[in-house]
Amino acid sequence: MATPYQANVTNVGDADAGGGPVVRTIGISDLHRALQRGWEDFNAVPSHAIILCVIYPVIGLVLARLVHGYSVLPLLFPLAAGFALLGPFAALGLYELSRRRETGESASAWDAFQVFRSPSFGAMLGLGTLLFAMFVAWIMTAQAVYTAAFGYETAANIPDFVTRVFATSQGWWLIVVGCGAGFLFALAALCVSVVSFPLMLDRHAGAGEAIATSIRAVLRNPVAMAAWGMIVTMLLVVGSLPFFLGLAVVIPLLGHATWHLYRQVIVPDPAARPVIPPSRPRKPAADFPANLFPWKRD
Repeated sequence: MATPYQANVTNVGDADAGGGPVVRTIGISDLHRALQRGWEDFNAVPSHAIILCVIYPVIGLVLARLVHGYSVLPLLFPLAAGFALLGPFAALGLYELSRRRETGESASAWDAFQVFRSPSFGAMLGLGTLLFAMFVAWIMTAQAVYTAAFGYETAANIPDFVTRVFATSQGWWLIVVGCGAGFLFALAALCVSVVSFPLMLDRHAGAGEAIATSIRAVLRNPVAMAAWGMIVTMLLVVGSLPFFLGLAVVIPLLGHATWHLYRQVIVPDPAARPVIPPSRPRKPAADFPANLFPWKRD
């Protein structure tokens, strides 16, 4: 089935030396188009997307509780910003839903979990582990920057914390250095993952090829990718208020939009023959949760 992206072959770049994916040059209008199509996907399957992403607010609140003993206030912003590092991996099911809608296949909650049967899921898991390591490193860096600025003394309350950050020289040092460090982490994550996971899902590429293609996409489209990074950051900040609950909408939107951004950036391979796993019979809801463990059934 032809996709709307196959006809758009203008501003096409060169493939890598090994004949890898061809990267297009895109503009700001392509980002708007990706967001628009992502919103259409979200409207088509909103309940499924929220079910897949409701774990985000839960993770955020759990992480906040875990660091409560070290004063949760200094790490609330780093935790919210850190979702930008983990988002590309956690949105795998959303990419699958967008891919299925694009090709006219069924797009249900169960269909989203077909991503776990992808031949490249091992590579996706490896890259996801890398992003998680970056997330942990970012949280540790943020804690170290705060400690360097204010020591180990915790803020007495929210007004005290706000005063420390915005009304002292140490606070402004914290803002400048912290945002600078966060920018470097976000830039690294953007370079290695902006189209990596959709590429692995779509073409069953390895992690190395996917990362290399993602970096080439960023280098070929520095302005557009910088704008995309700012869009992601702003939406995540908005979605993190209050208590990360808005991420249940923002993450699905960005996940679907990332798939369409991938389609805008990477030229489709007309010779591609996707590996389609054998279909499985639908399991009635009455069998839940037993139907999650088919190997235990005769």
